[in-house]
Amino acid sequence: MKQQLPASIAAVDLGSSSFHLVVADTVNGHLKVVDRLREMVRLGSGLDAANRLVPDVAERALRCLERFGERVRHLPHGAVRVVGTNTLRKARNAQDFLRQAEAALGHSVDVISGHEEARLIFLGVSHGLADDGDVRLVIDIGGGSTEVILGRRFEPLYMESLHTGCVTMSDGYFGDGTIDAKRMRHAEIVARQEFEPVEAEFRGAAWQSAIGTSGTILAIRSVLVGQGWSDDAITREGLEKLRAAVVAAKHVDALAELGVAAERRPVFPGGLAILLGAFEEIGIEQMRVADSALREGLLYDLLGRIHDEDVRDRTIEHLCERHHVDRAQAARVNATAQDLFAKVAPAWDLDRPGLAQLLAWAAALHEIGQAISHSQYHKHGAYLLRYLDMPGFARGEQIRLATLVRGHRRKVPLPEFTTASEAAASELVRLCVILRLAVVLHRRRSADALPEFTVKADGESIRLAFPKGWLDAHPLTSADLEQEAAYLRPAGFKLRLK
Repeated sequence: MKQQLPASIAAVDLGSSSFHLVVADTVNGHLKVVDRLREMVRLGSGLDAANRLVPDVAERALRCLERFGERVRHLPHGAVRVVGTNTLRKARNAQDFLRQAEAALGHSVDVISGHEEARLIFLGVSHGLADDGDVRLVIDIGGGSTEVILGRRFEPLYMESLHTGCVTMSDGYFGDGTIDAKRMRHAEIVARQEFEPVEAEFRGAAWQSAIGTSGTILAIRSVLVGQGWSDDAITREGLEKLRAAVVAAKHVDALAELGVAAERRPVFPGGLAILLGAFEEIGIEQMRVADSALREGLLYDLLGRIHDEDVRDRTIEHLCERHHVDRAQAARVNATAQDLFAKVAPAWDLDRPGLAQLLAWAAALHEIGQAISHSQYHKHGAYLLRYLDMPGFARGEQIRLATLVRGHRRKVPLPEFTTASEAAASELVRLCVILRLAVVLHRRRSADALPEFTVKADGESIRLAFPKGWLDAHPLTSADLEQEAAYLRPAGFKLRLK
């Protein structure tokens, strides 16, 4: 159902190098950017040997988010999308940081996969360029990862997220600030090794234009233009001149003479090495530069969700088709699950936006694991949903969806629910109980409608009341519900039948 369009929406990108905030007014269904904030946080430099965020870097990041929070805290939930990228994908203590980040911003934070990051980058770039119908090669060098995408118009055709970025490369080869030919050569070789596995896919594709975006590539273009080595685009010849100049500088501090901003200097050599590797391995001769990237993609994706054009719904539809889900059965289960949800939501405090939608997705996909095997299909389904690339879904959403599918039958796997906060875990378990009841009530897989029944929830107790004599007339359903009551007891729930 289409939502009312808020007056303003915002996107926050918690990158490994910089944090970005962009706020846009919605004017006649279109976006008008009214504010941008950026801070070079260098979160990617804050991981220790055990991949844990060190306290001083986490504190620096949280102070930045408190400033961002002043700008977006007043905006309604659902009008702000906040995402974390490579560093927060890697950090073992990310949950501790995310809780504090959400408190600072006043909005929830989603950690997205590399493929989802690539999709959003392509969406942002495409909205910032004229639609010429070309197949485009888009490269975004971030702080901890590099996204490479082939696509046309607004649809990515092939995406990769490589495990190298300007922060990680610079820390690895230029961490003390020293630059020399040997270090640059080694960094380029490592960059080329990252591109090597995808070289055939991208070099052999019939793309018409190469587009670069985000801080590293914008900074490189700025230096090339400033030094007179380029009119606008990045060329191979210009990059070679820049490489020689950077090596001749000998130290990152001396990059000031080339016009590199102070905050960009520590990560500039690593970013340059990655772009040189991309040009060499993919066979790029010239690259245009786009100003829009991930945060603009977030805005347009958020606008699509508000307009009821949610890419996540298309993803669910594609998975149902690909894995031959019984659509009729899924629809029956979902209809009953939504009816149960509406009746118990007030008592179970399930009025948070998005929970009914999450339940609908779980109902649609609860049998997806049968594509692998009927035996233990709930476990197979959970595995698929946890690890598949699912465009539009944040990592946490996939895990919650997988957990509901895992828990929809047999014993309730309580330990899998406790990875979230206590409040979120309670919500998820209650959603799971609703899904379980809907599945049990439709175990016969019959198109016959269920009778009118009432449901009442009180704490962890739930009571189902059917028309007089109906349970006696349907002994298998009655037995299934009694068995379900036995499954729910160890999870702390009482199911009563009348």
